[in-house]
Amino acid sequence: MNTVFQGEHLLPGQIGQFFIVLSFGAALLSFLSYYFATTDDAGKLNSSWQRLGRIGFIVNSIGILGMGICLFYILYNHYFEYHYAWSYTSRSLPVYYLVSGFWNGQEGGFLLFAFWQAVLGNLLIVKAKSWERPVMTIVALSQVILATMVLGIDILGTRIGSSPFLLLRNSGIEAPIFARPDYLSFIKDGQGMNPSLQNYWMIIHPPTLFLGFASLVVPFAYAVAGLWQKRYKEWVQPAISYTLFGAMILGTGVIMGSFWAYESLNFGGFWAWDPVENGSIFPWLTIVAALHVLIVFKNSGHSYFTATFLVLISFVLVWYTSFLSRSGILGESSVHAFTDLGMFWQLVIGILIFLFITIGILIWRWKELPITKKDEETYSREFWMFVGSVFLALSCFHLIVVTSVPVWNAMFGTKIAPPADAVKHYNVIQSAFAFVVTILTGFTQFLKYKKTDITRFFITTGVYFLFAILITALIVAVTGVYKLNVVFVLVMCGSVYSVVANAKVLVDAFKGKFKLAGAAVAHLGFGFLLIGAVIAAGTSKVVSKNESGELAVQGFDEKAGNVKENIMIYKNVPVKMGDYTVTYLGDSISTPEHFYKVDYKRLDANGKVLENFVLKPKVQASREAGFASSPDTKHYLTSDLYTHITAVPSQGFNMQGGEAAHDEGNDDKNYDEPVPHEVVVGDTIRYRDGFMILKSINKQATVQNIKVGPNDIAIGANIEVHANNTIYNAEPVFMIKDGNAFDFSRKVDDAGLKLRFSRINPENKKIEITVFQQPKNKKPWIVMRAITFPYINFFWSGTIIMVIGFLLSIQRRNKELKTV
Repeated sequence: MNTVFQGEHLLPGQIGQFFIVLSFGAALLSFLSYYFATTDDAGKLNSSWQRLGRIGFIVNSIGILGMGICLFYILYNHYFEYHYAWSYTSRSLPVYYLVSGFWNGQEGGFLLFAFWQAVLGNLLIVKAKSWERPVMTIVALSQVILATMVLGIDILGTRIGSSPFLLLRNSGIEAPIFARPDYLSFIKDGQGMNPSLQNYWMIIHPPTLFLGFASLVVPFAYAVAGLWQKRYKEWVQPAISYTLFGAMILGTGVIMGSFWAYESLNFGGFWAWDPVENGSIFPWLTIVAALHVLIVFKNSGHSYFTATFLVLISFVLVWYTSFLSRSGILGESSVHAFTDLGMFWQLVIGILIFLFITIGILIWRWKELPITKKDEETYSREFWMFVGSVFLALSCFHLIVVTSVPVWNAMFGTKIAPPADAVKHYNVIQSAFAFVVTILTGFTQFLKYKKTDITRFFITTGVYFLFAILITALIVAVTGVYKLNVVFVLVMCGSVYSVVANAKVLVDAFKGKFKLAGAAVAHLGFGFLLIGAVIAAGTSKVVSKNESGELAVQGFDEKAGNVKENIMIYKNVPVKMGDYTVTYLGDSISTPEHFYKVDYKRLDANGKVLENFVLKPKVQASREAGFASSPDTKHYLTSDLYTHITAVPSQGFNMQGGEAAHDEGNDDKNYDEPVPHEVVVGDTIRYRDGFMILKSINKQATVQNIKVGPNDIAIGANIEVHANNTIYNAEPVFMIKDGNAFDFSRKVDDAGLKLRFSRINPENKKIEITVFQQPKNKKPWIVMRAITFPYINFFWSGTIIMVIGFLLSIQRRNKELKTV
């Protein structure tokens, strides 16, 4: 007898699963149809296979949209009977975080990947023309493989993929409640989202990154199509535009990830060389290298094999990156990696399929490849562009080898340990590669294709290099970069040289050579990016110095720095910190975020306020992630002041979503022994941290929800509290109602006070004000860390400039394509 479970909403999941199967079947139909259109119908203008391939791909796209709509419907309506909704969302999440919850899990990530490939595929159907059949064969094949990742069906006892529409009771979680028909009555909320992911960058970063990954299928498909159809040279020009687009979007997605890390994580920076972070730049490095070698081949006929191989391997590396982050292989070495959903070998097969296509088609057509036997001229642009691309590829190779240590250990049964200081290891070696690449992006601008006037070249590049050295010396002296490893100084010099050399080209572009502008602007942006990265990361300075080296608190997040870099601040007690006086003002809650308000003042020698602002770093807690803090930053033109919380009192937040805990009953126990004072209007009452004045008596006081009758009395004491250079007002009330005396206290939380109008003494016409004061050691506090990042705006602005350069280059290549 089947159990009938109460309250489940099965229809959206059933429709969603139908769309999954539909998208898989349609992708398979499209792949086979385009394949036969390429082979059996080759040369036919009107191909029924081609029409069927188009229909299949369009239906695949409809299936993906249907899946997405059903999944968002489930998330939006909080149907926690679905494992995906329960695992990654909660009722307290705002709608915009529910959107990011869509791709918070592996299944949603694959769906996003497939969506972008569907968009690109439909664009190719319209624009690819004579390339449509072979190119779409490869794109449709990739859609087939992606669709298997979310199928979630059992075939011969083997589960294929993981469906986002899997029910919680069927997910393998063992709990007695799933034997009950009313199990949903026990599931009040989902597990929620990791606090570090609750940031607006996580709404836009993953879609951009996945679009970058998906876009690399297009140049891959063109390269395969060119070799398959023996159109060895024709595929290069249309592929360049898509390669530019892929490099631009993927690079933007990677940098958005650094924005997210900078604004959401508490390690104090924007790049930590985490294995998953490294994986995201594998294909970016190779596709940028491929782009330059494609241009070399287009202009000189050299380096055909290298260009083709780099294009092909870039998409293979997209799949390898997916394997690293989704197979569970990096579970112990990366904070970003997913756990294994049982798709380890499925992901391996995905890599092998595209690797087999890459190797197989190169071997198949090896003897016919248009490889020139004549060497390039040493003083030609194409030769040094090729060298630069080789160094980009070597940079990628180094990252792959070291990042993949867990893979090598799993494959060969070894116990190789990653570098003891991974950040230092990557910084030094990758900086060496960056130095070479920046130098090459500079002096190649003074070279010509095929042959260059050597004397003119050496004079020009020498002058600009000397100019760059002088500027570098100035930057090094001003910023203190000289205190770092010499390799960082070299990177700075190379970056400055790249900027000044490409600035010269940009000036020439405005004089009429506009077609050179795109590359110059992109290289200029890359140079600025590296300058900002070296200065900001290398000369960042901790402002919150704790000279005592002690913090008498529990829960200090040591990952955020050692104790000497963190200061403890009591509420409303100003503390000197570097050039600033900081004051913890209090906290506020905007579920699910818990903000802590920190006032910054900068004073001159006479005590005059030169600057005043409030930062609101936030703290969240979850069962999965525990304590998680996100910084708030004051942005200046030449630096950032970055502040985040590293410890708060344990009662300051709970594990559900940051709600502050308050004692609704009598909380006299939270205060020192009360002190009564008999006063008249105008009298002053002194207490430990300040004083208060009884300003007036209000004989018509009211108390919310209590009606005062004609024989009742309600009197309020208007008290002005002076604390921490701030004035607060409070009105405790004394009431006689129905012959009984009551008093209603008022709190001044920022001063740590509770005031009671406790009685009226008719004999001396005085009133009694009882003062409750919080113990000094129970006063609200926070522990915070503050860091300055000098000249980090070079990093962010460099990214924007680089994207503009890519856009200009895409525009130029598209114009060239139209003239062919």
